[in-house]
Amino acid sequence: MLKIQNLSASYHNHQVLHDVSFDVKNGEVLALIGPNGAGKSTIIRAASGVIPSTGNIRTNGDDFQTLTPLQRARYLAVVPQAIALPPAFTVWETVLMGRTPYLGFLGHASSLDEELARRSLDRVNALAFAERRVGELSGGEAQRILLARALCQSTPILLLDEPTAHLDLQYQVSLLELIRELAHTEDLAVLVALHDLNLAAHFADRVALLVGGHLKAIGTPREVLTSELISQAYCLPVQVVEHPFMGGPLVLPEAAK
Repeated sequence: MLKIQNLSASYHNHQVLHDVSFDVKNGEVLALIGPNGAGKSTIIRAASGVIPSTGNIRTNGDDFQTLTPLQRARYLAVVPQAIALPPAFTVWETVLMGRTPYLGFLGHASSLDEELARRSLDRVNALAFAERRVGELSGGEAQRILLARALCQSTPILLLDEPTAHLDLQYQVSLLELIRELAHTEDLAVLVALHDLNLAAHFADRVALLVGGHLKAIGTPREVLTSELISQAYCLPVQVVEHPFMGGPLVLPEAAK
């Protein structure tokens, strides 16, 4: 379980998170939603130790703030947003970097490390271009490689910041299906920031709504994705109806009059 308590963070003396508290349970996908600037990415960055924060971030009784970067990397893997990968490295070399927290003194990858890298590439349908240079990849392909590197890290917690960015609809769906399957079958705690409310409704077990750095609501998609809550959060009138063939809530902006 990932346990976040009273998390606050600031940029340039401007507070962007205000005492946010929630848990991500083993075996579930919790989606962070909210308008631009709500604090979704800030939570991911604070939990991964990229930016300073106050409050507590724990798992299994361990406080992340007391762990070394290497120790933290054995607990959680991160798929960041729009990161530039080293263009000269191959896809294979990049994904194998996910095994860094487990390599011995000489840093040599074992046969197990290589098998995990192959499996991770296969899971994101990228094994076919393992020998290509990262600089040759499209934005969508690079995003899949970032996920493969995180999967190769073999951690119980997975943090993803807008993982569907740069992906077409086919890969958005397949990637989120994979993330949900991993959470449910391998008992991972998955925290994912998403802009698309309807993707969150379909693929997340629970949803946390952030507005202005405050946690406004948390619960199942049906509990959080209501016309009242979403209209207030996004300052836009919406209707929430039953999805015609997948079930669950479907968020639709009201037509301008």
